[in-house]
Amino acid sequence: MTLEKLRPGQAGTVLALRLEGPLRRRLRDLGLVEGARLRCLGRSPLGDPSAYLICGAAIALRRTDCRRIEVEVEPWNAS
Repeated sequence: MTLEKLRPGQAGTVLALRLEGPLRRRLRDLGLVEGARLRCLGRSPLGDPSAYLICGAAIALRRTDCRRIEVEVEPWNAS
């Protein structure tokens, strides 16, 4: 599954980054690496960009970039 499909409130683990160049390096510097846990904080009113909590930092990513990040979703915890 790709990061763009993560719903607000859902958490997951990064499996792979299919990005290249400066954006890949910048996201890795921010902690978006294979094995990192993250949580979707929400989406803008038009759905792009979305905000994610990664390593204690909130970052916004465009949908086109999220489509190139593979994640494994953690089971939904409604409690």
